[in-house]
Amino acid sequence: MSVLGIIGGSGVYQIDGLANVRWQKIDSPFGAPSDELLFGDLDGQKLVFLPRHGRGHKIPPSELNFRANIDAMKRAGVTEIISVSAVGSLKAELAPGTFVIVDQFIDRTFARNKSFFGTGLVAHVGMGHPVCGRLGDAIAEAATEVGIAAKRGGTYLVMEGPQFSTQAESELYRTWGCDVIGMTNMPEAKLAREAEMCYATVAMVTDYDCWHPDHDHVSVDAVVKVLLENADKARALVRAVAPRLRHGPEICPRGCHRALDSAIITHADARDPAMVGKLDAVAGRVLKG
Repeated sequence: MSVLGIIGGSGVYQIDGLANVRWQKIDSPFGAPSDELLFGDLDGQKLVFLPRHGRGHKIPPSELNFRANIDAMKRAGVTEIISVSAVGSLKAELAPGTFVIVDQFIDRTFARNKSFFGTGLVAHVGMGHPVCGRLGDAIAEAATEVGIAAKRGGTYLVMEGPQFSTQAESELYRTWGCDVIGMTNMPEAKLAREAEMCYATVAMVTDYDCWHPDHDHVSVDAVVKVLLENADKARALVRAVAPRLRHGPEICPRGCHRALDSAIITHADARDPAMVGKLDAVAGRVLKG
């Protein structure tokens, strides 16, 4: 049976009907995850939640230990991850409150550890299609069911932060055809691929980025109001999507669960034993042979 992982804010995991709830610390050889993991069951679907920034939003985007977060989810048995993320809109038609089911990323981050692999054990995974289309389809169907305005497909520009864009940068990203901008989904998506987990992003628009003429007139109260409304919709979305994944295929037909089949380059005799040990959860399926 699949285990659905959710990475997002604290409001997302407070779902009516979530049973057998328990918080558990998961140790990782890559350091400390953002928080303990919340385990539960929803209508027969096993769920694992991770507050991306820690409960109380203590960790900024550039200081998140993305490797520990994904490794901990893998150790918890997670097979699919839905990332729920607040973003700014780069297009007029994507108004605050809209959800975008992302299918592409442009990674503009520069200060983060982006791979589990490295010297002593080298691997190159494919990222041409960085999210799982099967998972995206299930999210789109669930959004329709609960009446959430959601755009299927879109490009998420991931910036380093923690500062927001300059107006010139915002205008540049618009010329690139980007739909939304945020700070959290890279290298998260890359690491989920290396860990052979399905990954999809629900990008929740909170406001327009600074390109928009009304941007400077948006009040904090207005943004908070959208954030709270988005959290309500995100909970409804998770509740609707969970049953759709309960009886999914054991092996993802899009190849997510076999991403390492031809990715590891280092010959078995040349692999660093310490690296092999650290990767027991992420890559144990292919390294044990």
